[in-house]
Amino acid sequence: MTSTSAATPQQSGSSVAGVDTDALRNAVSAGFDATISDLKDLVSIPGIAWASFDPAQLDRSAEAVAALVQGAGFEDVRILRCNKVDGTAGGPAVVARREPAEGKPTILLYAHHDVQPPGDPVLWESEPFTAVERDGRLYGRGAADDKAGIMAHIAAYGAVTRVLGEQFGLGVTLFFEGEEEAGSPTFRTFLETHRELLRADVIVVADSSNWKVGIPALTTSLRGLIDGTIEVQVLDHAVHSGMYGGPVLDAPTLLSRLIATLHDDEGSVAIDGLTGYDEAAVDLTEEEFRADASVLDGVQLAGTGSIASRMWTKPALSIIGFDAPAVEMASNTLLPRARAKFSLRLAPGQVPAEAMDAVRRHVEANVPFGAEVVFTPGESGNAYLTDRGSAAAEYAMWALGESWGVPAVEMGIGGSIPFISDLTELYPDAQILVTGVEDPDSRAHSANESLHIGDFRNAVVAEALLLARINSQGLG
Repeated sequence: MTSTSAATPQQSGSSVAGVDTDALRNAVSAGFDATISDLKDLVSIPGIAWASFDPAQLDRSAEAVAALVQGAGFEDVRILRCNKVDGTAGGPAVVARREPAEGKPTILLYAHHDVQPPGDPVLWESEPFTAVERDGRLYGRGAADDKAGIMAHIAAYGAVTRVLGEQFGLGVTLFFEGEEEAGSPTFRTFLETHRELLRADVIVVADSSNWKVGIPALTTSLRGLIDGTIEVQVLDHAVHSGMYGGPVLDAPTLLSRLIATLHDDEGSVAIDGLTGYDEAAVDLTEEEFRADASVLDGVQLAGTGSIASRMWTKPALSIIGFDAPAVEMASNTLLPRARAKFSLRLAPGQVPAEAMDAVRRHVEANVPFGAEVVFTPGESGNAYLTDRGSAAAEYAMWALGESWGVPAVEMGIGGSIPFISDLTELYPDAQILVTGVEDPDSRAHSANESLHIGDFRNAVVAEALLLARINSQGLG
């Protein structure tokens, strides 16, 4: 599902496909110091959409983003919310709209202003909410994920409007979500409530990554996701391990044996009914993967096929939680029950409901020693495949290659962006692009999150080129 096919960057002159590439590049450069300064200001705001954090900071983040949008020339700027299922307010989204000239399409530019919690401060080499430049990178929580996405949209729009002036006729909608890192709990409701306000012909989701530093990419596939819990019970209540141990095995042991059946001896997922394929045209070396993923020396990599396909187009199952007493609290007791939470990434094309049934069947068929098992399904999200033949995808590959000066690649992402399935369902005719400003060393969600400043500049140029080309040639 991935390909290295791309339009080779054209260096034959300033104007390519009706777009003055030099003028746009110069416009981005002229405003780039201010763009970085604004990004640093956004990083300083700890806007976290989790219930355990101060909601006032999230409001402050939305207000700061709205001010930047107004400064970019948008007159219709709103901060909007929808309620969650429990009736509490969702995160504040910033929405701005510029109406299209007659006959021109509309493009929606998405990013999110909320960020992950900083985690353990000891692991950070600088304060997480103070943006610091070191060795060509900008460090800070949200510097890459995803406040850089916001600034890429704003800076690209500013550059193209300065260069084209009244000749720029695209409709442009900005949608900067405020709860993505909390799972976008009101995203679907928000789309349904503001369906016409957000309607667009092209949607650019700037929340992904490039292939490597210096090599741009369009994300053309995303894995789907299901999760759930598996509980094993063997006793009605806990009993003394010395008096009763031997004839019966404790629940954590049996649950561990059950979990062990989820993978084969090579580490591939061993659940009948799951699909996967090995079609990635670009790949990482084992050395690159080990470095990027911080794999310890001596740890054998799991699975078969190319490393890229193992990350993008094959299922991957992880145990992400395990209920058992902490070692410090352990007693000599046979535990009656134990529970684990699994997270299963799905290959593009896999139907989440069918995958959930497959896991349920496997669990029920493999529970050891006749123990009772309770399988509880959790959340699910669809995979995504870009229409690689769309005009928007063609223009995006051209713009990325033109900006970086090397051919862009199409790549997959092992993670999921479940709300994209909502976008495709509510706007079936829209051409959707998944772009990004991150790279393999950005460490999004981790300590020392960072942004490669040179690639960020290129990302802004690429989006300005994309806007200008759609404005020039349309989507026909």
